Amino acid sequence: QVELVESGGRLVQAGGSLRLSCVFSGRTFSNYRMGWFRQAPGKEREFVATIQWNTDYADSVKGRFSISRDNAVNTVYLQMNSLKPEDTAVYSCAATTTSLYGTTWYRKASAFDYWGQGTQVTVSS
Repeated sequence: QVELVESGGRLVQAGGSLRLSCVFSGRTFSNYRMGWFRQAPGKEREFVATIQWNTDYADSVKGRFSISRDNAVNTVYLQMNSLKPEDTAVYSCAATTTSLYGTTWYRKASAFDYWGQGTQVTVSS
């Protein structure tokens, strides 16, 4: 069974940076597409970034966030720069072995099979 454990969330001032980590265990990490999603209070969960054979980002974070993975340590990272108060949310990593043609299917949370518990990111103004 796949297990995902996120860390790195905390309170940070606007303009600051954070790096989130997600450690994967239970299966062969390199076989999985990894994603980061976030959910703010009162809002739906939204796509942030994904990585497998490609990387892709939500328009709201493009140019500020960077996703990467280290298959040697079964970890996916989300480097977040120039943080804004509207980035405040619980950030969760997710994993899937699904692989479809195109670049829209992985923006849906339903495409991912496994989820971590989430880590809180709060950006103060």
